[in-house]
Amino acid sequence: MIYFNIEKLLKKKNKSKYWLCQNMNITTRNLNRVIRGETSSISFRYIEDLCKYLDCTIDELMQIDKNA
Repeated sequence: MIYFNIEKLLKKKNKSKYWLCQNMNITTRNLNRVIRGETSSISFRYIEDLCKYLDCTIDELMQIDKNA
């Protein structure tokens, strides 16, 4: 299973989920679904935007749990 480190990266930048949603033009509901792993797919545009606004690489953004 793939996990997103969005909350950890937001905390590191001292930013809120609201800030990220406003910049990415997505709803808080959809962002929370990604954070909780409740989505089955995510667009490359969102991945690119997440990396851009969180100032991170894909490796820092995502983590694979091989035990899940």
